[in-house]
Amino acid sequence: MARSSTFVGLDVGTTGVKAIAVSPEGEVVARAEREYPLSTPVPGWAEQDPEDWWRASEAALADVGAEHAAGIGLSGQMHGLVALDDSDRVIRPAILWNDQRTGAECEEIERRIGVERLIGLTGNRALTGFTAPKLLWLRAHEPEAYGRIRHVLLPKDYVRLRLTGEHATDVADASGTLLFDVAERRWSADVLEALELPAEWLPAALESPEVSGRTASGTPVAAGAGDQAAGALGVGVAGPGPLSVVLGTSGVVFAALPAYAPEPEARLHVFCHAVPGTWHAMGVMLSAAGSLRWFRDAFAPGEPYDELLAGAEDVEPGAEGVLFLPYLSGERTPHADPHARAAFTGLGLEHGRAALTRAVLEGVAYGLRDSLELLRQLGVRADSGRVSGGGARSRLWLRIVASTLGIPLELTAAEEGAAYGAALLGAVAAGAFSDVHEAVEACVRPSERFEPDEGWVRAYEAGYPRYRALYPSLEHLEER
Repeated sequence: MARSSTFVGLDVGTTGVKAIAVSPEGEVVARAEREYPLSTPVPGWAEQDPEDWWRASEAALADVGAEHAAGIGLSGQMHGLVALDDSDRVIRPAILWNDQRTGAECEEIERRIGVERLIGLTGNRALTGFTAPKLLWLRAHEPEAYGRIRHVLLPKDYVRLRLTGEHATDVADASGTLLFDVAERRWSADVLEALELPAEWLPAALESPEVSGRTASGTPVAAGAGDQAAGALGVGVAGPGPLSVVLGTSGVVFAALPAYAPEPEARLHVFCHAVPGTWHAMGVMLSAAGSLRWFRDAFAPGEPYDELLAGAEDVEPGAEGVLFLPYLSGERTPHADPHARAAFTGLGLEHGRAALTRAVLEGVAYGLRDSLELLRQLGVRADSGRVSGGGARSRLWLRIVASTLGIPLELTAAEEGAAYGAALLGAVAAGAFSDVHEAVEACVRPSERFEPDEGWVRAYEAGYPRYRALYPSLEHLEER
């Protein structure tokens, strides 16, 4: 069969893979998803078998006809550690981004390098999700496995290895390892030396649209990007301008930057963007749409979200004085506190499920506002946002978030997130577009727009300082 003009994007997520085929006009012409399990052998741990990623990816790629595509792009969950031996065999299950075992190793990294120097080099503090502390944990706790390591890859890059035979990554995903000099867009010799980690373990770090290898049938495979950078491309955030606002299980406010500019206290992540020569800053809250799912499962199990949200729509902004702090899994931005916990405050006998539901929606919006305020302090001009993620299916939630952030939000015609951005990178790698900007201009189309409601804006401007007072008031109650 002749090679088609479609471009395939593959997103190697935490619960499964998603593959899509996209036409040169940006239309999604095929979709496939395959799930795989998550292992939690010890509370706070999160692991997966990389072979599960490959089996699921192979099947999903076949479902969308990737063998006949003009180009393929890759995206996936960031920060995970895939350790391989000298024959490229997986040594142990991959340790994922949401694994919390490395608190002591994070302290060790900041002690060895110094917090200020670490932020200057990598744009970030040492957090349990990142890759570098996982390697130190392995060295301390599984020395036999550590001694067999010859290659270190990130999750999507293991799929690349099986697809093309190449050891490679991209600068956006590499930025989340804590081993990367983000300003210079290369592996950090200083960090590697300080942590006594061999540079030869690390793959080549390419710009996201570069060809990283070819499949057995000759299809070029773009270097790709981590899920947030690829997702931002998928909604058209290729440079300074609209923000990417993600209402997924976690929540993200993402801004493209024209130059490297780390946030002084590293409350934002600053990484290389998937557009060559640019960077991005993003705030991450760990429980966004995940907060609504928790609330539904705990207090209205099995009830459709539409019914739950219909009740919240009848509640005025401010949720009748109820506030929700959405720190169900700790928090990353702005507090970087794995011990932080969620809370409802302001409850009275008059409150029912509808008010609490509204408070959950508003609490998540306030959490996103925290990230937006930090981006503004970094000099980001925020005039509008492109929104994605499962929570974006709720028009009520989008109105709440737009009014809390004080900016209009837009949906895009294609709602495929990181897989769509990966497909655009695959199209550039195949030569269909001259660069990422041209691909975004040709393919990404805004659809529905949600303006801030003036009355709601006033209510949320009054409510935000109350929300901001909750964490410092409750921090001393944390169990550590």
